[in-house]
Amino acid sequence: MSYEDVWVVIPVYNEGQVIADVVEHVLETFPNVVCVDDGSGDDSADKIAGTGAHLVRHPINLGQGAALQTGLSYALARSGAEYFVTFDADGQHQVSDAERMIEVARAGDADAVLGSRFLEKSGQVPWLKRVALRTAVALSPNVRKLRLTDAHNGLRVLTRSVAERMRISMNGMAHASEIVTFLAQNNIRVREIPVRILYTDYSKSKGQSLVNGVNILFDLSLRDRG
Repeated sequence: MSYEDVWVVIPVYNEGQVIADVVEHVLETFPNVVCVDDGSGDDSADKIAGTGAHLVRHPINLGQGAALQTGLSYALARSGAEYFVTFDADGQHQVSDAERMIEVARAGDADAVLGSRFLEKSGQVPWLKRVALRTAVALSPNVRKLRLTDAHNGLRVLTRSVAERMRISMNGMAHASEIVTFLAQNNIRVREIPVRILYTDYSKSKGQSLVNGVNILFDLSLRDRG
């Protein structure tokens, strides 16, 4: 299957230990990858430059939301780009899951396809993260409107029509809730697909705590009610 019309967007911040392996693995399937180095203080940019992926750099750290918006804007400007995958830099996401999600979007069943850790029973999610994610689902009216089971999964597939309309304005980690709000309030056809997240000691060290998850919801409470 050809993926010439697919662009994978990877926001990167201080992921020098793993980013080359992650990008090279993605490139084995998807020929179009853009990494946004979000003001990293390590050698992330050098590691990306050696992979053949497109590299865009923020001179200072602006946050994952800003990096995603930069990457999407870059990809939207490329000829033939029709599908956009948001993919984490820490090695948690599986390329095979992204392929299945693209198949759903191409079939016309959804305009945004979101990965979920909870559609199938699994013990893969650390208990504290599970509590945080379940709390996010319970407290967000937009998550409930879309009947989502996973509010903050970074693996997504967006069609061009959705990517062109979406503008991520929350630069930090709250962008995940902002995206859900956009999808809910614009009546976007959304479908969740079960995905497997690979939790390593490295990836878990990069994750958010329960407190941060609740803070995100608080920051978005007024926006969610809109």
